[in-house]
Amino acid sequence: MLYEFTANTLQGQAYDFSNLKGKVVLVVNTASQCGLTPQYEGLQQLHKELHTEGLEIIGFPCNQFGKQEPGSASEIQQGCLINYGVDFTMMEKIEVNGARAHPLYQYLKSALPGILTNNIKWNFTKFLIGKDGQPLKRYAPTTKPEKIKADIINALGHTS
Repeated sequence: MLYEFTANTLQGQAYDFSNLKGKVVLVVNTASQCGLTPQYEGLQQLHKELHTEGLEIIGFPCNQFGKQEPGSASEIQQGCLINYGVDFTMMEKIEVNGARAHPLYQYLKSALPGILTNNIKWNFTKFLIGKDGQPLKRYAPTTKPEKIKADIINALGHTS
């Protein structure tokens, strides 16, 4: 369950996922130098529209795919803010695959394995987690944030 995990924010502060009880959560591994980086815009738009309804977006920078997130925490934070106006929660850079994968990603990959492999395929793989902390759906890196809006609204318990 999501609530069992902790991570550090991009500012180095401990973040306890139990604070997300009752929220719908979208977990995304991100990179600032990727062809998919413009998805930050769509993610920020979802956050702007649905945060007050109970959506939390959590971004996890990761440098495992084409070394497309090489920057320091402050460089990542500045890039997200300046280029995309991101104000949803961003975590410290982590690994999502391999022996050093963050425990949250180990859990998410086992709960919702990929079609061909259990590993994360690329930057901007997304996991939708319900209000009860259980993973609901995994989305491919190329799935744009606006394409999952209906699933998020459904998870929030609204009709739209």
